[in-house]
Amino acid sequence: MIAITQGNSPLVLGLPHTGTDLPEDCATRLNDRGREMADTDWHIHELYDDLVPDITTVRTPIHRYVIDANRDPSGVSLYPGQNTTGLCPLTDFDGHSIYNEGAEPDAGEVERRRQTYHAPYHAALEAELARVHALHGFAILYDCHSIRSSIPFLFDGKLPDFNVGTNLGTTCDASIESVVHQICEQAEGYTSVLNGRFKGGWTTRHYGRPSQGYHAIQMELAQCTHIQEAPPWNIIPDRATRLRTHLTTILTSLQNWSPV
Repeated sequence: MIAITQGNSPLVLGLPHTGTDLPEDCATRLNDRGREMADTDWHIHELYDDLVPDITTVRTPIHRYVIDANRDPSGVSLYPGQNTTGLCPLTDFDGHSIYNEGAEPDAGEVERRRQTYHAPYHAALEAELARVHALHGFAILYDCHSIRSSIPFLFDGKLPDFNVGTNLGTTCDASIESVVHQICEQAEGYTSVLNGRFKGGWTTRHYGRPSQGYHAIQMELAQCTHIQEAPPWNIIPDRATRLRTHLTTILTSLQNWSPV
């Protein structure tokens, strides 16, 4: 179920939101809007594919509407007081219901999905981070995400192109945060922000323990940088190619990083 590609460098890519699999017992509960899966991180696994050699990737094929692998398994909100979606989302990013009336998952169903889909993804991710940490004495998790550039329900205005999240500098060494942020700031024709609306999801916050040699950083890309932000969510080749150049620079810098 979990797709793992093993490399021997310190860099691990997490891909929690690119999956489009909807198990039948979940799909039948969703309404037409839910089955459109509009909030997918479309093409992100393709965008990062083969940018640098010898890295590890961990990807779940399950769609985030089944269960969100980047949410706290306890159900605690990542952004208290702000509009967001939960562990088993009941609405899409526009605030509209994604379930048929009365078909929303109860606590038992949420727990079943957590055990079936959320836990195996994180078991795999944790194992790969531990493996590369054993090889190098440290590991770097780069969590790959994307989102539409304009979603009034979640944020005002247009989102910057590069949204770097380190939970206010707590999830990685300061030099890792700095090098990634600088590359984004210097990318001509792009906008960027550090710890803006997206400060890093549960994955980044959970695995980022820099004092123990586990560093985590989240990259939330505005989807206008590489795809058509409407169905059928087609990738835009020239934009994707241009973006991949900067992503390659970021990943190469992380792959070459070492503690002082």
